[in-house]
Amino acid sequence: MTTPAPHPPESANAPMVFGYGFAADGAATPLEWSDVLSGRLSEFARYWLHLNRLSPDVRTWLKTQSGLDHLSTEALLQEDTRPRAVRHDPGFLINLRGMNLNEGEALEDMLALRMWASETALITLRAKPIRGARDVETLVKEGKAPASTGGLIAALADALTDRMEPEVSRFDEQADQFEDDLLDPSIKLPRSTLSEFRRRVLQVRRYILPQREALAQLVREGSQAGLFTDHDLLFLRESADRVTRLAEELDTIRDRSTVLQEQVIEERAEVMNQRLFVLSILSAVFLPISFVTGLFGVNVGGMPGVESPGAFALLVVGLALATLLMLALFRWRRWI
Repeated sequence: MTTPAPHPPESANAPMVFGYGFAADGAATPLEWSDVLSGRLSEFARYWLHLNRLSPDVRTWLKTQSGLDHLSTEALLQEDTRPRAVRHDPGFLINLRGMNLNEGEALEDMLALRMWASETALITLRAKPIRGARDVETLVKEGKAPASTGGLIAALADALTDRMEPEVSRFDEQADQFEDDLLDPSIKLPRSTLSEFRRRVLQVRRYILPQREALAQLVREGSQAGLFTDHDLLFLRESADRVTRLAEELDTIRDRSTVLQEQVIEERAEVMNQRLFVLSILSAVFLPISFVTGLFGVNVGGMPGVESPGAFALLVVGLALATLLMLALFRWRRWI
C-alpha cells in the first residue's frame, strides 16, 4: 500500500476539516466552510463534509441549517458512542472507531468517527484527527473517489481497518517478545508490564467487537436501502471479515497475555516457596540446638556438668552431632 502524502496539521478550532462536492460525473470540487453556510451544497449531486465535532459553529449548523432532525443531530454530537449502524430514513446513522495514531497519545484510546449518510450527503464528524479519513481524502484528490455515498462509507471502513491491522500485529509481536523474555532466566518481566499490556488489548477489543457487528448490520440494511452498490457491499463485507479476524486475534492475544501473567505469578510463587523452604530447613536444623542451649541456660540448681571442666566440650560435640544427624535425615528424605 502506498503511503499517503503528509497532510498539513489540522486546526483544533476550524469547523470544517475538509469538504468536497461531487458532480454527476464524479468530479470533485473542494469546499470551504463559507460554501456550506452559503447553501452552495445544493449545486452538487452529492457532497462529503468532514467536520470538527468540537466546533460550536458545527453544532449550530447541524441544529439549524443541516436539515437533519433532532434525533440525528443529537446522535452525531453525543459525547460517548460505541460502533453501530442504524437506518434512519432517509439515511443511516453510523459510528465507527479508528486507532488513535496522533503523536503523544495512546493508540488504544480509539477515536470515534460519526457519520450521517444518505444518497446525496455524507457528513462525518470527529473530535481528533483520524488518519483513515485523510486516506480516503487522498483518493478523492487523486480522482479515485468512489462514485457513490455508499462507496465513500465502504472506503472509510476499509481505511480504518487498514490502520488497525499493523497495530494489532504489533500487539501480537509484543506478546511473542514477552514469551521469549519469560524463557530467558536473565530477564525479569515485571507483572505490571503484562497487566498494562493486557489492559491495552482489552481496550481495543472493546471497540473491535461492536465494530464487527456494525459493519455486518450495515451490509444487511444497506443492501435493502439501496445506498450501496454490489461493489460497495463487497468492500463492506471484506472490511467486516477483516475486523472479525482482528477481533479473533485480539482474543488470542488476550488469552496469551493472561497465561503469561499467570506464569509470572507462578514463577514468583515458586521462588518464594523455595526461599521459605530453605528457611524452614534452617529452622528445623537449629531447633534441637536452640532447645538444648535453652535448657542448659536456666539458672537453677541441679544442672549436670556444672562442676566438670569437660562438660562444655561434650555439650558442643553433642550439638554438632545432632546437627549432622538432622542434615543426614533431611538428605535421606531428599528434602535438601
